[in-house]
Order: sequence, then structure tokens, then C-alpha cells
Amino acid sequence: MQSIATRKKPSRAHILTAVIIAAVYALVFAAEQLLPASSMLFIVLKKGATYALVAVSMNLLNGFTGIFSLGQAGFMLLGAYTFAIFTIPEESREIVYQYYNGGLIRFALPVIPALVLSGLVAALFAFLVGLPVLKLKSDYLAIATLGFAEIIRAIFQWDKLGAITNGSNMLHQFPSFSSFNIRNAQGEVVVYLSTLVPFVIAGVCIALIVLLINSTYGRALKAIRDDETAAEAMGVNLFHHKQLAFCISSFFAGIGGAMLAMYACTVQAKSFTSAMTYEILLIVVLGGVGSITGSCLSAFLFVACSEWWLRFLDNTYTIGSFQVPLLRNGFRLVVFSVIIMVVVLFFRRGLMGDRELGDVARSLGRRLSGKGKKKEAVK
Repeated sequence: MQSIATRKKPSRAHILTAVIIAAVYALVFAAEQLLPASSMLFIVLKKGATYALVAVSMNLLNGFTGIFSLGQAGFMLLGAYTFAIFTIPEESREIVYQYYNGGLIRFALPVIPALVLSGLVAALFAFLVGLPVLKLKSDYLAIATLGFAEIIRAIFQWDKLGAITNGSNMLHQFPSFSSFNIRNAQGEVVVYLSTLVPFVIAGVCIALIVLLINSTYGRALKAIRDDETAAEAMGVNLFHHKQLAFCISSFFAGIGGAMLAMYACTVQAKSFTSAMTYEILLIVVLGGVGSITGSCLSAFLFVACSEWWLRFLDNTYTIGSFQVPLLRNGFRLVVFSVIIMVVVLFFRRGLMGDRELGDVARSLGRRLSGKGKKKEAVK
């Protein structure tokens, strides 16, 4: 009873953080009801939420544990395929698996159990791969995990596994984010939830990662990152904690892969290339290695720039008889690369460094309280 009575009350920073997060969710819900469903804003928000989750899962390894892994695309592939395979309706399997007599799986799971299963399958592969791989360090570990991702991508396109993976053909007909929209008896959408749902899924998963980081396991992971020798001398089992972080990171990467499948409405192994891993790594670096908030913010900025804001640079423009030079298909990527180089040069620690939303809220609260005290002093 005494421990309950002496428990600390939520600080002003925690309250302000909760208010900001609640306001973001409320704005997403309101925007989805008011703006046209075809708006590019919703494409950015859906993909941004997916990339934010995968970036945070990668940051758990690179930023908080000190494990340099490049296998996220492979674990995303495992999650995407698991979700698609186990959620395709029975009546659609003959169409999807038309070259494999309807496939081997003859039942369908609800979305939430399928999401959890996607993470579990990715975590299982991470456990098996981690047994030999996590004994390596630095660049050797990165190369090994990158090789694993490429091997998985090749295996899932193998015709011998076509009854399960559909070979090199794409999987479709499974639930997407639009399946969460509430419709009336005539089939018309009355409440749009296709953008709020990925925010909720990503938010719950990121919250669980934050709880892990702030736990005793999280402190042990940070100790390993800072000094493995000192952490081992303090009684931390290095391999056990590294494997735990590797499996948990892969679990959430698998869920991120399932979310990407729901966003794209199709799954095909050739989409999960090493370039996808580099994009996630870039998001982590731009946001700040060791910052959950930075990974989330940079994920949305990355998707917005690559998918929306810089799109006009791919179009040719003519003013009278004068054609604007350089503007052509592909120029968007050139400008985007230059922007990334500038950000990396001038923000060496990323946009947030190692700060979190709570730190920003705390400093904002101090400024507000400072202004209040100054006004009282003037009076």
C-alpha cells in the first residue's frame, strides 16, 4: 500500500506527450472523414506509419543494442507472406493459386491473429538465424543478415514452394486497410478507418518497444551497446540479450511487413530488395540513432518527400517555347539524394539526436513555466 501511495504522479511532460499523441490520432481520423479518399496525404500516412514501425524495430537493434543488422527486408518479407497466405479467403484461393491447384492452405485467419502470426514467424526465423549469426560483430554481422534477406527472397520465388508462396507470382485478394472501413447495407462507406487503423497498429507496437527500452532488459541492451566488456562484468548475458533484441526486432518487422502488404494490396518477393533495408536504415540515421521519435518523424518525412512533395520534378514544364531544363523523369531522386546529403552533413546526429518527444515536451513545459514566473514577477 505504501508503494502505491508514494508512486510518482505523471509529470507535465508525460501529460503533454499524451495530449500531442491523442491530438495526432484525432487529426488523422478527422482528416480521413473530411478529405477525399484519393488524397495523396493518406498514401503518405499509411506508408509512413508502416515505415515508422519498421524503422523503430531497426533502431532497437542499431541504436539501443549496438547490433548492425541489415536483414529487415527479409523479415518484412516473411511477415508479408505469412499474413497474405493465411488471410486469403477460401473462395479466392483457386484464383490466386491458379497455377498450383488452389494452393496448400485451405483456411483463412482473421486479421489480428494473422498479424501476430506474421510477427511470430519472423521472430522464429530470427531465432534460428541468430544462433550462428549473432556471434559475429560489426560489418560481418551486417553482411550475414543481408545475405539471409537475399536468400529468403530467392527461396520464396522457388517453384517447388509454389503451393504455399505462389512461386514468383504475386499474392492478392487478402484484406487491406480499406477492409476496416465501416459500410452501410448498400455497401457505401459511412466511416473511413483505412488510415487510422495503421496508426493504431503501429502505435501499439511502438508503445510496446518503448516499454521494453525503459525496462531492465532495455537498460541491459543499452549497457551492451555502450561497453560489452563492462556489461558482461556486471552479469549481463551478452548472447541471450542480443538474441532477445534480434527476435523482438524481427517480430515487429514482420508485423510491419504485413502492414506493407495491406497497404500495397499485393505481395511479391521481388519487391523486398536490399534497397528497402537501406531505406529503413536511412530513416533511422536521419531521425537519430537511438531516438524513437526521430525514427517516426523521419519515416513520414522520407515517404512524403519521395512519394509526394518532389513528384513535380519528374514532369517536364514548358513556358512558352522554353522548356525548363533538368526537369524530367528521375530528377526527383537526384534532388532527394542531395537533400539527404545536406541533412546528414549539417545534422550529424540526425533530426532528433537521442532526444524523444518527452524531452521536447519537458523543455517546452519549462519554457512555458518560465514565462509564467516572469509575468508573475513583473506583476
